[in-house]
Order: sequence, then structure tokens, then C-alpha cells
Amino acid sequence: MAPTIDFYWDLGSTNSYFAIKLLEPIAKKYNAEIHWHAFNVGHVFQANNYILMDEPRAKLTNRRDDLMRWAKKYDLPFSVPKAFPIKTSRALRGAIAMRQWGKEADFINAIFAAYWERGDGSIGEYATLREIALSLGVDPQEFEDCAESAAVRQALIDSTNHALAKGVFGVPSIIIGDELYWGKDRMEFVEAHLARL
Repeated sequence: MAPTIDFYWDLGSTNSYFAIKLLEPIAKKYNAEIHWHAFNVGHVFQANNYILMDEPRAKLTNRRDDLMRWAKKYDLPFSVPKAFPIKTSRALRGAIAMRQWGKEADFINAIFAAYWERGDGSIGEYATLREIALSLGVDPQEFEDCAESAAVRQALIDSTNHALAKGVFGVPSIIIGDELYWGKDRMEFVEAHLARL
């Protein structure tokens, strides 16, 4: 049986971008299956009265510099978009909706590339998400209707709450078995875990 990796993500997370890029080759190497879990980190921040952009300027500057070091190290076309942060709930629901067409992973990669590589701040709006759906061969109106459905709205709430119940406190988080690995810089441990299986 192929190993299973539970991956918790939010489009607004820079570290989720890097984690996806680093995790997918590792999963392929060990023939592991990634289960994607949308996690509404904005909702969690709000519930905990946390405002990312209220952190000290020196810390925000260092975070940006560090992200660019990661991009250079792994030769990734990462850039910090001018529109940050953005509302990500539509994109999160869009990913859940795409399961219906078997396109969840393709959609997730497409929205991360649009936002964190091309700086497209409109990625949180349906006008842009519909274009991505169309590029993946999905009827844009059917896609939006599905993403706005009560079932998908509830699925995002359930996905976030289920993650919190499992101990996920932020993204990216990776769970293999009973072990939780948080952040983009835990891939050494993730790979070692998969190697043991």
C-alpha cells in the first residue's frame, strides 16, 4: 500500500508555496499519495486575534529576505505579490470543488503559480479562478456553482476544523501517520519518515 501524506495548505501562505514544490518530488520518489486539505488560515488568525502585518517591520523584512533565499536555493520563480494578503476562501473552496473533476492538485498548483510566481492578486476572485478552471478543461460556471454550493462551503469549514482537531495550528503542515511536520523546512524529516515505511 502506498504511503499517505496529509498536506494542509492555504493559498495565502508563502511557506505553503515552497512546501508544495519540495514535497511533490519527495512523494513521487517514495510512491506516496498526497491528500490535499484546504485550511482557512485567515479564519484561524481571526479567531486568535492575530494580524500578520502587525508584526515588527524588521521581522517582516527578514521574512521577505529569507523567502528570496529559499527561492534562489531551489531555483524557483517565487516573487512577493504587491497584493498581500488577499482573501483566499474562494480559492480554497475552488480546490475542494475541483475534486469533482479529479483536478484538485492541478488547480492548487495553478493558483499558487498565479499568485506566488506571477503576482496575480486577483486570484482570490472568481473571474480569475474561472479562467483557471477553463484552462483545466472544466466549465467555469459549473466550477463556480460547485465552489459556492452549501456542500463545498461546509466542506471547507469541516476541513479546517478537522485539521485543528488533529493538532494542525498553521500551514503548511504535513501529517504522516501520527507525526505532524510544520513548515517548509521539515522535508528532511518527512523524507526520513517515508524512507522508514
